[in-house]
Order: sequence, then C-alpha cells, then structure tokens
Amino acid sequence: MTIQEQVVNWRRHIHKHPEFGFEEVLTSAMVANKLEEFGIEVHRNIGKTGLVGILKCGDSERSIGLRADMDALRIEEVNCFEHASQHTGLMHACGHDGHTAMLLGAAHELAATRNFDGTVYFIFQPAEEHGVGAKAMIADGLFTKWKIDEVYAMHNLPGVPEGDFITRPGSLMASESSFEINVIGTGGHAALPHMGTDPIVVGASIVTALQTIVSRNLSAVNETAVISVTEFTTNGTVNVIPTQVTIKGDTRSFTDEALAKIDATIERIVSGQCISANVTYEYHFNNSFLSTINSKEQTTYAVNAAQKVVGVENVNANCEPLTISEDFSFMLREVKGCYILLGNGQGECGGTALHNPGYDFNDNILMKGVNYWQELVSSRLNENNFGLDN
Repeated sequence: MTIQEQVVNWRRHIHKHPEFGFEEVLTSAMVANKLEEFGIEVHRNIGKTGLVGILKCGDSERSIGLRADMDALRIEEVNCFEHASQHTGLMHACGHDGHTAMLLGAAHELAATRNFDGTVYFIFQPAEEHGVGAKAMIADGLFTKWKIDEVYAMHNLPGVPEGDFITRPGSLMASESSFEINVIGTGGHAALPHMGTDPIVVGASIVTALQTIVSRNLSAVNETAVISVTEFTTNGTVNVIPTQVTIKGDTRSFTDEALAKIDATIERIVSGQCISANVTYEYHFNNSFLSTINSKEQTTYAVNAAQKVVGVENVNANCEPLTISEDFSFMLREVKGCYILLGNGQGECGGTALHNPGYDFNDNILMKGVNYWQELVSSRLNENNFGLDN
C-alpha cells in the first residue's frame, strides 16, 4: 500500500470515529501506536489526551515542532458516504481528521528517510475548537520539558483553490472573546414604569453604544475589529418590567492592544449607561483565543517550503487577515513559528464551509500537506544558519 493510500485510510478512519475535545482517547491511541510503529518515541497524556512524538536524527541540537489538532465538533453529520461519522451528534466538520492524517504521513516518511539533522517534535493536540487544548499542552510542559526552537501548524480552508497555500507574516487570524453584561434594575408593573428602574431601556442603550467602539474608539487603519451582540434576554413578561437584562456577544481583533482596549471600553460604556440610569451591572469578559501572530522569519521559511511543493504561483504569502480564530495562537506566544492554510478546494469538492454538517476534508490535498511538512523539516534542519535569527 502506498503512503498516499495509507494517509487516506487513516483520514477516513478518524472521520468515521470523531471524538470531542479531551475525549480523543481512540484517536490519540491510534496516532501513538502508528508513531511507535514508525520507530518514533512517544509521550502520551500531554494536555490530557494530547501526545508528542520525538524523532531525532544526527547530532545537531536544532529542533522543530509540527502541530496537528485531533478533536471533532458536536454537529450531526448529513453526509452519506461510507466514511461518514458513526457517532451520533459528532463529526469532523473542521478537517482535524485530515490534519492528523497529514502529520502522521509526514512522520512516516521522515522516520523512513531521516534526511535531516536535528529533532522533530510531532505535536498532536486535543481540544482546539474551544481554545483549551494548546493551553493544556503548554501547562503540561510542552515547551519546558523539550527544547522546541520553532513551531508550525497547518489548517485546511474551503474556498481556496485545491492545494494552494496562503499565509502572512504578523496577524493572520483574530482573537476571539465573549462578553456578558447583566443590567440589574428594580423592575415593576408595565403600567407604572416611573415606580422602578427599567433595565431594558438601559440595555438597549448599551447595545447601541457598543457599536461606537469600532467606529469611534479604534483606529480604522491598524485596529481592525468586530463586536457583535448576539443575545438579549430578560426575566420579564408581557406586562412586567424585568429586574434584569442579560446581553451577550462576541468580539474579534488582531492585536493584544486592541483586545485590551475593547475590554476596557465595553465596561466603560456599560458603567456610564448604568450610572446615568441609576441601575447596577455585572460585567464578564472572557478571551478564548488570542490573535494568531506569525513570526516574520518563520513565515518566510514556511512560504519557501510551500513554494517548493506546489510552485510559487500557488502560494499567497501575504493574504488578507482572517477573522476566524485558532488556539495555536497560544503556542506562538511561547515559541516563534508560522500558521499556514491549505486550500480545501472550491465548489462541491472541498468548497463546503467549515463547521457545516455537509463538510468533508478533501483527500486530494492530503499529500500536499505531507510533502509540505517533509520539505519544511528538510529545509529547516539542514540549514547552516538555523537559529541565528531566533
């Protein structure tokens, strides 16, 4: 069986048996067993269900980390092909099955050829979808137990031509944060609003005022952001002014400075509106993902490797920033590296959006990913100047 056939089989097996974040027991065991079959040292239970494979060749102290995510989503799959999910309410709707299979394929090939000088760390991460897996692996010593000089990750992207690569230096993807505002009044009878305080009027004013943060508090040039109110609920009824209004929403931004400014400005707006209306409030801001910021030098290395695999004309080295988010961002705050996107295709084959119940990873791009990983390792761990810029 060729390596391509094996990678397709691994991918489809994982797709058939999806597992939610921190529940990737079978997936993790399969990956670990395969790595050991290839002769790669394996460390299990790094970040709960995560694992790290270590392949050393030669005498160099240089090293590189390659990361793939393993978790699925709580989505009911509507596809009817043979490898569709066999687990009710779970599916690989983001392509993590493909990411895992591509990194496994690269591990197989690198273990067989050993055409590099240094150490490769194969990082198989759990629980990416909710922004907790990377942090769990870091907390378990991913970058303190082992000396990983650089770290790289890859994700498929529907809508980008099949097999093309896109990335950019600096902020590639946005941070994601959620907020919850509880406006607390006294409520009362709908016919007698003057006898209490009405949190609905205050809440409505807050929703309107939040729209001024992007347009009037952030720079239109270098502080791009999105702030969306997504829920507005009360404990009132048709003839009852409520005692509480709850406002929830989502924010995206591309720098830590903009993120901090958004957090502070939301609370300032809420505080001001509530003081003026003589009501109280509770405010909670939770950052799930940091912005994904690629190092300039490592982006150059990633682009060069991609160009060698698919040609210069099929690599966009300065794509537009994306407002989606990724918890690999936390790894990039620990070690320099680059996140790159691989086109899943357009139209019926590969064009279905991520997180859609009809999505499937495009098997035609699997070997592009495998070859990219091989080329990146070969180039980075055979360069005389490796580490001079780190």
